[in-house]
Amino acid sequence: MAETRRWPLRRIINVSLAVLAAFLLAALIGGGFALSRLGDARATVVGRIDPALQQALRLQSALVDQETGVRGYALGANEDVLNPYITGVTAQHEVAAQLGGLLTDLPDAAAQLRRVDDRVDQWRKVYAQPTIAEVARTGEPASTTSVEQGKAYFDRVRAALDGLQTRLNTARVNASDTLDGAATTTNIVLVAIAVGFALIVAALALGLRRAAIQPISRLAEEVRIVARGEFDHPVEQSGPREVRELGTDVNIMRERILQELSALQVAHAELDKRSTDLERSNAELEQFAYIASHDLQEPLRKVASFCQLLERRYKRQLDERADQYIAFAVDGAKRMQILINDLLAFSRVGRVVREHVVVSCDAVLEQALANLSYTIEQTGATIEADPLPDVSAEVPLLTTVFQNLIGNALKFRGDETPHVRVTVRRDGDFWEFGVADNGIGIDDEYAERIFVIFQRLHNKADYPGTGIGLAMCRKIVEFHGGRIWLDTTVESGSRFCFTLPVINEDEETDG
Repeated sequence: MAETRRWPLRRIINVSLAVLAAFLLAALIGGGFALSRLGDARATVVGRIDPALQQALRLQSALVDQETGVRGYALGANEDVLNPYITGVTAQHEVAAQLGGLLTDLPDAAAQLRRVDDRVDQWRKVYAQPTIAEVARTGEPASTTSVEQGKAYFDRVRAALDGLQTRLNTARVNASDTLDGAATTTNIVLVAIAVGFALIVAALALGLRRAAIQPISRLAEEVRIVARGEFDHPVEQSGPREVRELGTDVNIMRERILQELSALQVAHAELDKRSTDLERSNAELEQFAYIASHDLQEPLRKVASFCQLLERRYKRQLDERADQYIAFAVDGAKRMQILINDLLAFSRVGRVVREHVVVSCDAVLEQALANLSYTIEQTGATIEADPLPDVSAEVPLLTTVFQNLIGNALKFRGDETPHVRVTVRRDGDFWEFGVADNGIGIDDEYAERIFVIFQRLHNKADYPGTGIGLAMCRKIVEFHGGRIWLDTTVESGSRFCFTLPVINEDEETDG
């Protein structure tokens, strides 16, 4: 039940990613809210209150210019002195409009601004405009009483301006406190996000390490122990489900290797036994070859010699059946000698190893044709050959291959005069030789049978031979690292192909 409840690695990774994504989302929301609050507070201070304070100062300056211009005009009746009043009125209207837009979120300051406007209107209607009109009409300065009255009205305007300035300063202090608080909150949130992210990453890393990486590392170490050859060491399973399943598979593989190793050890023992038997058989074969080449040849020569003496001395002196029996004995002795010699030659291929030398195949072919010169002359055969390459081989064995293949072409000839063509082409790392003739040909079904020792397709009375020639060719070619086959694509005659390795530059230089 514990194994079934254990989470798979895929779920561990998915849950880890989900936790990290949830934290990042919460951090994004909290950080965004804190930054938004900080931006709003900063916008209130920088974008509204500070500009409102500046505009309030401009408003105060414009009103002071108006009061200064009216008082100077009232005392001196000089129209030039009245210019500050005119420009101050224009500046007042512009500043009041801008200041009104900045105080939309500050109702107390907006109410105080309206109080300032009311008192300015009252000062202008009650004192400024009547005084200007009176001085302009009489051309005389206004009375001191009138000037003092105007100053009293403007003091009320000053009081309203001071109230506006006070409210704006109070609002700025409150907004600055709010801005500082938002900045502090933002810093706390950002630090908390950074610390939380670091803790979550560390926790996830530790969790993944304990839940996945450590079990995989333990499994890897267990596998390395097995890989070093300790196949009896069981692989422990731990960690997520996939890792445990992998460990189980490795255990199954280990047990299979143990079974295969046990079977291989048995096979090696059997192979060692058979190798010993083969060595003994080879020794017996060598002993047989020695006996066949010495002990069997001598009595066989005696049998053949005495049979030939009987044939010469008593020919036509006995009846016809006796002459026939003697002829059979002589022929059998001769064929037995040929068969023994061919068997000896076949057994020596690959067993009696001579040094391979770099030799010209043209020279080898020339020697083979010299050995077949009598048969070539008797049959009137023509032999054509492409320029042949140099190869690394045992010269006598390679001569035997060309001699057997061309000899078969002359032996199994048809009604036409024998014509043999020897070709060669390079196929990668091999030379592919071809020996084609215009003889009786070979059916495709016998393409493999003809290379088996003692396999004959014709009666020995029609075509003499022991049936060893093509088997000898195959053994020699394979001994030299090539292969031989019958080309079944030719439409008339027969064509044998065999390959020999291309010599490398080092061998060619040594040669």
